[in-house]
Amino acid sequence: MPVEYDVPAIRRTHDILRVLAGRGTPVKAAELAQTCQLAKSTLYLLLDCLEQRRWIERKDGGYIVGIELMSLGAAYLRHDGVTAAFHAAASEFVARCNEVVQLAVLEGFDVVYLAREDARRPVRLVSEPGMRLPAHACALGKALLASLSPDELAARLPAQLPRVTDRTLATPDALYRELDQVRQTGLGQDCEEIAAGLVCYAAYVGVTPLGKRVAVSTSIPTDRLDDDHRRDVMAGIREVARHIARRVIPPV
Repeated sequence: MPVEYDVPAIRRTHDILRVLAGRGTPVKAAELAQTCQLAKSTLYLLLDCLEQRRWIERKDGGYIVGIELMSLGAAYLRHDGVTAAFHAAASEFVARCNEVVQLAVLEGFDVVYLAREDARRPVRLVSEPGMRLPAHACALGKALLASLSPDELAARLPAQLPRVTDRTLATPDALYRELDQVRQTGLGQDCEEIAAGLVCYAAYVGVTPLGKRVAVSTSIPTDRLDDDHRRDVMAGIREVARHIARRVIPPV
C-alpha cells in the first residue's frame, strides 16, 4: 500500500474549496474558519492566495468558487471523450423521449455528476454537474455499484446508509438485494428515493480508458410516467449507455 503524505496547505485549501462548492450562496470568512477549523491568520493567507489565482472570488461579503477553478475542473472532462460521446447520444434520446439525461462517475461511495442534456420541458432536478449524491440512494449509483466486484463493493460501503427521503434504502441487505436486481435487468432504478415525485432509470456504461466508472440516467416526474413512456425511456437509456460505450470504452 502506498504511503500517504499530508501537505497541510493543500489539505486546508481542499477543505475550503469543498465547503464553497457545497454551498449555493457566498460563505463568509468567519464561517469558513469555524467549519475548516482554521486560525484566522492562516485562513486569510490562503483566501488571499486563492483569490489572486481566481480559484475563489468575493461576492456579497463572502466567497464563492472562482472561474479559474471551473476552467481547471473542465479539463477533467476532455481527456477521454466521454462527455462528447454522451452529448451525441443524449441529444438523440431527448429528441425521441423529451426527458433529461445525466452522466455521472463513481467516486468512493458517491455519485458525481459530470454532464447533463436537458429536455425541452422543465423538470425539477436535484443534480447539476459537480454535485455529489450518495450512491445507494439514486439509480445512477445503483447502476455503478452493481458493476463492482463483491470485494470492491464491501470496501466502499459505509458503516451507515443515510436516508435522503423516507424511501431511500437504509440497510446493506436492502442495497444488496437491489443490486442483484440491477445485475439481472441491466437497469438501476429509484422511485422517489432522492426527491419526492421523481423516478429515475440508469444504465451502466463502463470504465473509460482513464479509469472512470460511468453511467447515464434519466429523471422523470411521476405524474407523466405512464406504461408506454416508461418502456420508451427504459429502452432509450440503455441505448444511450451502449452508444457511449461503443465510442469510448475499450473492448474487454
